[in-house]
Amino acid sequence: MSIVAIGLNYRSAPLDLLERMNLPADRVPKALGELTGGEFVSEAVLLATCNRTEVYVHAEQFHDAYREVRNAFSIITGVDPDDFSDHLYVHYHDDAVRHLFEVAAGLDSAVLGEHEILGQIRTAWETAKAEGVVGRALDSLFSSAIGAGRRVRTDTAIGRRTASISQAAVSLVAESGGDLDGKRVLLVGAGEVGAGVATALSRSVDVNLVVTNRTASKASAIAQTLGGETTPFRDLPLALAEADVVISATGAPGIVISTADIEGARTSSREPMLILDLAVPHDVDPEVTQLDWVSLLTLRDLQEFANRGLQERHKQAAEARLVVVDEVIRYRSARSATEVAPLLGQLHRKAEAIRRGEVEHYQKRLKNLSEAEFEAVEALTHAVVAKMLHDPSIQLRDAAGSRRGDRLAEALRELFDIS
Repeated sequence: MSIVAIGLNYRSAPLDLLERMNLPADRVPKALGELTGGEFVSEAVLLATCNRTEVYVHAEQFHDAYREVRNAFSIITGVDPDDFSDHLYVHYHDDAVRHLFEVAAGLDSAVLGEHEILGQIRTAWETAKAEGVVGRALDSLFSSAIGAGRRVRTDTAIGRRTASISQAAVSLVAESGGDLDGKRVLLVGAGEVGAGVATALSRSVDVNLVVTNRTASKASAIAQTLGGETTPFRDLPLALAEADVVISATGAPGIVISTADIEGARTSSREPMLILDLAVPHDVDPEVTQLDWVSLLTLRDLQEFANRGLQERHKQAAEARLVVVDEVIRYRSARSATEVAPLLGQLHRKAEAIRRGEVEHYQKRLKNLSEAEFEAVEALTHAVVAKMLHDPSIQLRDAAGSRRGDRLAEALRELFDIS
């Protein structure tokens, strides 16, 4: 059994494919069921963000598990495997562990060192646990990954300054839209990304926030927290007519705000409108840029803006990677203690049961032995068993946490019928 990470992200796939493969949060539970419904995947955690769709599985056999995950991706997203297979990356065993730890550290993010990925990893882990598809292997892995991500942010400066989508969005909106004090900001969608940006914006500038969402209760929760107001989703065209800034980040599968919606919102006025589309797939029709009074910023614009100060964070990234290496070693050691020790305990107990059974089998032949002679037989048989198990035990302990260790452990279980 091994840990395998399979997925695609902003580096491995073009944006349009990434959008097609994106999974809204409400579809993740069903996707987890599909991923673990086969023969070779026993545990799974699905991390689906605007920049990545990747799954971590505890797999029985690597190639069969890969095939199951690839097919599950196709069923879940409706995308033909031929369209995305060449863009999938696969990490196995220690490489999968290191990849997850680097993701948690913000080292694999489009905005280097960003904070929000850590919360997204925790949410993915908790969702998988709630669905009953996380066992001891992935539970331990994700607990360690969260710890590694926190330590990177504590021990290095990689996450300082503009290192989150929310912080970058506030700075970019301010730079593009000028003075935002008193401006009317419309938030379309009440998901994590949009709420994060609205929160950061409300804390830094005095704006009039209006929130709309298909689920009214979610819009109300954000508006109450941030001192804003809500408007029904059916009244989106009216809300657009009054907005100076629009932040859209829904989980809808298609266009939410069309060019006609925007054009209709300004029938008598052509006051400037700034739109920040953070959705994947995008919410806003790209053709709105044909309207000369509309400025459209996308997630890619945001990433480029946030990465302007990369030079300093790249220096910190080297230190962060050293922390990740140390955390991977620590995880491997902890894994060895939790997996190898019980297995060796089972082996020694089974050997002792066999030894004792053989001594009892020869009890009649040994009945004439003195107490001292019988104790010598006991000591001799104990010593033979101990010596025979000594080298295999050392080999397994030394190899624990490695691919070789997994092979040895599996062989031990099979050869000695240990479950």
